[in-house]
Amino acid sequence: MNKTMMKLVIGTEGMFFVCLIMAYIYMAFNTGYEPHELQALDIKKTGIFTIILLASSFTFWMADKNYKNGKIKNLKIWLIITILFGVIFLVGQGKEYWRLINDHITLGSSVFGTSFYTLTGFHGFHVFVGLIILSIILLLTFLGNFNKANSNVITSVGYYWHFVDVVWIVVFTVVYVLPHFTNI
Repeated sequence: MNKTMMKLVIGTEGMFFVCLIMAYIYMAFNTGYEPHELQALDIKKTGIFTIILLASSFTFWMADKNYKNGKIKNLKIWLIITILFGVIFLVGQGKEYWRLINDHITLGSSVFGTSFYTLTGFHGFHVFVGLIILSIILLLTFLGNFNKANSNVITSVGYYWHFVDVVWIVVFTVVYVLPHFTNI
């Protein structure tokens, strides 16, 4: 039941992100973004934070694998690392926002600002929600709720966490990588 419900949540969230990404692309090609706005994005630093977020999918996979093998201590360690990586990603996104705001690229400054902050902000919100869920799972693990590998809750949460990472791959590609190869 948990897996089915999570898959339904991911399906609706997937459609939501497809709409946001298409709106970003539509605005880029129909209104055009100012070159200085696109050049203000720090692809190198964001690339590093992207790698950290993607690494969190691996660490969560390790957490789930250890849970299924009854290695609860390792489950806790891998969950902590996953949460740490997610927090590092959000701090990186916050630093990017701070720098852009100081460069006068804000939510209301231009079409680019509006579409950039909407797309990346909703993704960041989903990471934040994922971190809350992971923290609850970690707390329940420390309280002994997952001492036996007989639940599919951790796997279901993993679906969500991996989904958030996959969405970021698309967002990073569209927002940071493609402008270097096209004339948006």
